[in-house]
Amino acid sequence: MSLLSYAERELDLIGMTAANDDEMNRAMREHILRMIKQFSEEGHSGFSASYALSCLKRLLAWEPLSPLTGADDEWSEVGDGVFQNKRCSRVFKQADRFNGQAYDLDGRVFREPDGACYTSRDSLVPITFPYTPTTEYVDVPVKENP
Repeated sequence: MSLLSYAERELDLIGMTAANDDEMNRAMREHILRMIKQFSEEGHSGFSASYALSCLKRLLAWEPLSPLTGADDEWSEVGDGVFQNKRCSRVFKQADRFNGQAYDLDGRVFREPDGACYTSRDSLVPITFPYTPTTEYVDVPVKENP
């Protein structure tokens, strides 16, 4: 079975079929299959496919492939004295937070017992460079009924 055939079958199983009445659903199927076809035509072996997938996954999610350096050219001013990292949009720095130290907006994500996740002001984590963006998941305890 080819990767394209495999993908078509898997998409069918989740209802993303070519005959689906939902125009967005059909369009998404076409986009995904076009990308899979292109990837398949590259002729990757097991190692090169794994390497390419690792890079693609990170790049498509707007994640850097190497640690952030914190160099001046990595920053854009997005507000009055607020700087956002160009390589990782969840990393910021500003004089009035963490004494000007850079921080990660998603450094900590809170997970409810039912699996739902959220961020809050407690999600901001100060960082030092070089920095590889990471997220710590914090399980929130079950709330007892009074």
